Amino acid sequence: MDSATFTTISNIIKTRRSVKPAMMNGHKIPNGHVAALLELADWAPTHGYTEPWRFTVYENPAEFCLQHAELYKQSVSSENFNETVYTNFQHQGDKVSHVIITTMKRGDLPKIPAFEELAAVSSAIQNILLGATALNMASFWSTGGAILKPAMKEFLQLREEDHVMGVLYLGYADQHPEGKRNTPLEEKIKWVK
Repeated sequence: MDSATFTTISNIIKTRRSVKPAMMNGHKIPNGHVAALLELADWAPTHGYTEPWRFTVYENPAEFCLQHAELYKQSVSSENFNETVYTNFQHQGDKVSHVIITTMKRGDLPKIPAFEELAAVSSAIQNILLGATALNMASFWSTGGAILKPAMKEFLQLREEDHVMGVLYLGYADQHPEGKRNTPLEEKIKWVK
């Protein structure tokens, strides 16, 4: 790899930001671009070639958002139900181009620990997020609401050993937030000679 390639990759990694769905502008991403991002995801590291990542892509985010709102409503008691939260879930995708539900389908090799499968899917998600940044897209990886609740797992017809890893909201945005780190890198590294 030459230094120009490293600089390009470094810039993409350092400029990737979470852009909340409400900050997106409603412009549609071509399906071919989303397919290209999923191809990047498919090249994530995978122990034993289990390839545990699975994706459900909604071209119409409103469909998913309505289902998410209903799952929220079903998963809370009537006294804990909040109409504002329900409405927010319903409209979370109003400015989003695509929604991708990402799940981990546990492989059939018991020698591979579940955390490695989770890490593989997380790597696949990072590949999507970095690819989206390279294509000037906005992205947001969400695990809020009913996403990690048993109702979502049931809705997706997952097995007990499978996991919902989150929902990716993709679109375009006119502005992207600035990045920051709270702890200096030097405090996170220990060099051993």
